[in-house]
Amino acid sequence: MSESWRRSRDAGVDVDVRAAPLVYDRDVLADARGAHPLDRHVPMLEELLRGVADETEHLMVITDDAGHVLWTQGPPAARRAADAIGLTDGFRWSEDAVGTNGIGTALASGRAEFVYAAEHVAHILHGWSCAGAPITDPDSGRVIGCIDVSATVDALHPATVALVAAAARLAEARLENEMRQRDERLRDRLLPHLRGLGGSGVLVTATGRVLAAGPDAAAPGPAGWRGLRLAVPEAGGTVTLPDGRTAVAEPLGEAFLLRPTAAPGRAAGGEPLRSALRPGGRRGAAAPARRLLTLSFLGDGRPEARLDGRPVPLTLRHAEILALLALHPRGLSGDRLALYLYGDDGSPATVRPEIHRLRERLDGVVRARPYRLGCAVEADFLTVRRLLDDGDVAGVVRLYTGELLPCSDAPAIRDERDELAVRVRRQALDRGGADALWTYAQTEPGRDDLEALERLRAVLPPDDPRLPAVASRSDRLLHGRL
Repeated sequence: MSESWRRSRDAGVDVDVRAAPLVYDRDVLADARGAHPLDRHVPMLEELLRGVADETEHLMVITDDAGHVLWTQGPPAARRAADAIGLTDGFRWSEDAVGTNGIGTALASGRAEFVYAAEHVAHILHGWSCAGAPITDPDSGRVIGCIDVSATVDALHPATVALVAAAARLAEARLENEMRQRDERLRDRLLPHLRGLGGSGVLVTATGRVLAAGPDAAAPGPAGWRGLRLAVPEAGGTVTLPDGRTAVAEPLGEAFLLRPTAAPGRAAGGEPLRSALRPGGRRGAAAPARRLLTLSFLGDGRPEARLDGRPVPLTLRHAEILALLALHPRGLSGDRLALYLYGDDGSPATVRPEIHRLRERLDGVVRARPYRLGCAVEADFLTVRRLLDDGDVAGVVRLYTGELLPCSDAPAIRDERDELAVRVRRQALDRGGADALWTYAQTEPGRDDLEALERLRAVLPPDDPRLPAVASRSDRLLHGRL
């Protein structure tokens, strides 16, 4: 415990502190719970601990990664005693708040901890013992919370630390199962793009985990990278692969396709690749690759398009056409496309020359009768729509960097832009926790959204370093000083 005591001393913890500090009022606690990855697993953890812990004396506590208590369960007598020291919903139990304790120390050390009586820094806690274990998100590798069992000194056995450690591992297993299901859905949708690179590319999640790398999952070299964690990619940036090559990161919504900068068909060191990825992972001649068009049309930056990784310069009108064709994969007639672009004043004769120029830029992937895209399409706005339908608020606010083609005045683009903005805002406000709201507040629409800022101001803990910036921006908007 000496390291924990040192951290507590360095944080200036008062040994005479009377209780943990309150960080979440009741009206915002539900938002913090709903936004946490453990929310849907709490019933399982409660049932597990109810079956093995002493229901008459033990208190179960689940926190987020900062030690903020989100859920508690226990008998009335234990809850009354815990309320007196702030060991209840909405209070903070990090080491820098109350010193050495089962929750804060487990979060700081990254391992299960048992803290007995006078091992606590705060004198008020000397009548308590607690066992806590951190829970790590298998996707990001970050600690996302802690599960703790606390009781009075005589009521908690040191072996309880094994119980909470097992409960934490079970929660992580549940999270990993969800992650694997998401991974399989991504692979099913995105593997054709990887096959199109002849086995030399890498498919990674937004958190940098390798989803797939050809040519063959059982072969040495790149195929054995599945599950490794690389540096988190940035769109258009470079990533160093395990074999030393660099690759350009092409965004595919929830994932990235890493295109090696080495010569196509050759591995690191100049050796030719001996196989290509085929459906089912068999060796042999690769299936004809379907071309891939990626569109980045959200935010205030210039609209970006890439065809098989190659940047394609776009005018705003061409970006509008591509957005509409991506939104209507079955195609649009000339009349319908003209209506969507120009309103009632449009005509197919106006559209045809634009389509002709666009087809030349995109090597003929724009087809006619009806107008459609004859290639695979990955677009940031389509991914946001899909995540909205799935209720993935964290994914939505991460990808929604701003409005769809904000400079466009095409009627159909305006309608889609407005609908997307309203849905993103509503989910961020109704279902987003502090992190999701903060991410949304960094977008152009969220920056001046007073309701979102006030909501964020309410859910951020008093010691959160983001709070002053939120409060300042909110006050300026509230008082009209823009």
